[in-house]
Amino acid sequence: MIPDFSVVIATYNRADVLSRAVLSLINQSCTSWEGIVVDDGSTDNTRQVISDFISKGYSIQYIQQNHFGEVSAKNKGISKSSGRYITFLDSDDEYKTNHLESRLRILQQDSSIQLLHGGVTIIGNKYVPDIHQPGRMISLSECVIGGTFFLRADAMLSLDGLRQKDIGSDADLFSRAVEKEFIIKRTDIPTYIYHREREDSITHKYVPKNDSGGNKK
Repeated sequence: MIPDFSVVIATYNRADVLSRAVLSLINQSCTSWEGIVVDDGSTDNTRQVISDFISKGYSIQYIQQNHFGEVSAKNKGISKSSGRYITFLDSDDEYKTNHLESRLRILQQDSSIQLLHGGVTIIGNKYVPDIHQPGRMISLSECVIGGTFFLRADAMLSLDGLRQKDIGSDADLFSRAVEKEFIIKRTDIPTYIYHREREDSITHKYVPKNDSGGNKK
């Protein structure tokens, strides 16, 4: 049976927090998902962490690759996806238990939606660098966050995945969706938990709202 969601988890040396992310996926009230963990050349015990979950029969694929970077890892996960929609879970973040269920309800109500985004709870630093004005910090409330993206599989295919950028590959993906005039919807149900307590928290999972445009509903 085709799952509603393919959840791509790209990770690199985050075994200490990876279990939290995976457990939040396993504990979803919606069970129509597959997890795809792409290990981008970790040197810690990431493999063992995921093997423990797989041995318990959870629908999780584990893929190892050399250390090519986050974009490569996410694209590898996308290429292995079989779900109707592709979404992301960064390995230091987590989902509230109704995250997938709440998004499925929205997507079932309007099957024309090609990109759904939004709905985040931020823990830690709420400011990130502005990709358009180096040296300037902006509030995440002014941004859309890449971890919250849900893309219809055919829409993701038409975008050909993420592109390598010095910063803002998720922002670039969103901008290309706008350029293609995708049907885009925003939700404010705050079920994606974005952890920003760590020094290595990724700072490019967003694009300023004034770039959203397109067929936003």
